[in-house]
Amino acid sequence: MKALLIWFVLMNLDKLLKTAHCTETQDQVLSITPKTQEQVDILKNVSTQYETALWQPVSPHYIKEDTQVHLFVPANSSETVKDQLKRHAITHEVLLANPNELIEMQTRNDSTDPRSSSTFYERYHSLEDIYFWINRTQQDNPDTVKVILIGSSFEKRPLYVLKLSVNNRPNKKAMWIDCGIHAREWISPAFCLWFVQYSLSFYQSNKEITRILDNMDVYILPVLNPDGYHYTWTTNRMWRKNRSTNMSTKCVGVDLNRNFDANWCTEGASDQPCSEIYCGAFPESEPETQAVADFLRSHKDIVQIYFSIHSYSQMLLFPYSCTLEEAENHSELLEMVKEAAQKIQRHYRNNYKYGSGANTIYLAPGGSDDWAYKLGIKYSFTFELQDRGRYGFLLPPSHISKACNEALLAVKTIALKVDEKTQAPTTPA
Repeated sequence: MKALLIWFVLMNLDKLLKTAHCTETQDQVLSITPKTQEQVDILKNVSTQYETALWQPVSPHYIKEDTQVHLFVPANSSETVKDQLKRHAITHEVLLANPNELIEMQTRNDSTDPRSSSTFYERYHSLEDIYFWINRTQQDNPDTVKVILIGSSFEKRPLYVLKLSVNNRPNKKAMWIDCGIHAREWISPAFCLWFVQYSLSFYQSNKEITRILDNMDVYILPVLNPDGYHYTWTTNRMWRKNRSTNMSTKCVGVDLNRNFDANWCTEGASDQPCSEIYCGAFPESEPETQAVADFLRSHKDIVQIYFSIHSYSQMLLFPYSCTLEEAENHSELLEMVKEAAQKIQRHYRNNYKYGSGANTIYLAPGGSDDWAYKLGIKYSFTFELQDRGRYGFLLPPSHISKACNEALLAVKTIALKVDEKTQAPTTPA
C-alpha cells in the first residue's frame, strides 16, 4: 500500500507542483474602497508605482473617497500590493480570483465562419476573424451591405465600415455605430457584429428594425482600434489605448476617446504619454481618430444619430462629457435614455444609469460623442454595456447575448424616437 502511494505521488508530482504554483501566483482583480484622503493617495501611488491595471476608474486621477476601485493585480505584484494595503489598513475583497481562466474562456472555440455555428455571435472573435466576417457578410448580402475603407490604423490595419442600406429613398438620413475604441472592451465589437446580424436577419419580420432600416442607412465600424484590439488577443488582455509610438517616450498609445477635438486635453485627460487617458500630441493626432472624424465630417448632413459602444458599468450617456454645461437639447436626450433604460429594466430586469457623461461619471474631454454633437449630430450617445464589475472587461461569452440584446433594445428605442421626431410632417389635404 505504501509503495502504491509513493508511486501515485511520483506519477502526479508535476501536476501537484503546478497546482500549488498556480494558487500561489494567480493574477487577481481586487475591489477596494478608500475611506479617507490618505487612503486615496496611497491607492493612487499603488496603482501607478506597481505593475497593475486600473479597471475602474480608468485613471488614478479619478480615485476618490467612498468610491469603489477595481484593480487588476498581476501575480508578480500581488504580495507587494496586498502588503501596502494591509500596512495602511485599507481593506479589499477579491472580485476575481481567476481572471486567467476567464481569458481562456473568452478565447476558446474561436470559429471564423459565421455560417458554421449558431453560436458564432455568442463568442468573442479575433481581429482576423472579424475581418473575415466583414468580407463574408458583404458577399452574402451584396444588395444590402457595402464595405467602406475609411482609413487605416497606426500599424496600417484597415478601418472598415459596413453600410447597411435596404433602399434608395431620396433624402435618407443615417445612423452611425462604432465599437472597440478601447481595446480591452471586447463586448463592444461583439455588439457591432450582433447588431449587423440582427438587422439582416430580422428586417421585414421585426417591425422596429424594419422601420429603422426603411427610413435610415446605418454605418457600423466594428473595431475602431484594431491595433489595440489585436494586442489584447496576442500580448496584453488589459490594454486600452491604440498602439502609436513617438520618439519622445517609451510609452505606447493614445486614448482615442480623449483625442477628438472637444475641449481637448482639459481636465479629465492627461498630457502624459504613459497615462491611460493620454490625449495625444494634438486633436486627431491619431490616424484612427482622424479617419472617423473625416468620414463623419463628409457625412454630417445625413448622419443624425451617433452611438459609441463601450464597457463596462451599464450606463446610457449623452453629451456633454467634456464640460459640466448642459447640451442644448439636454431634456430631449435625457427623455430618450430614460425611456431606453426603463425598457431594459422591464424586459431584462437589469438596471442602467443614464444622464450626461460629466454629471453621471466624470469629466472626460476629447470624447467622440461630444465631438459628434458639436459637429451637428444632435442625437449623440455613449453606451457602457455589461456588467457593473462582477467580471468587468472579462465578461464571459455566456453573457454576450443578454448584454447585446440590452444594448440593441436601447439603440432601437432611441433610433425610433429620433425617426419619429425628424420625419417631415405631412400636410393635411
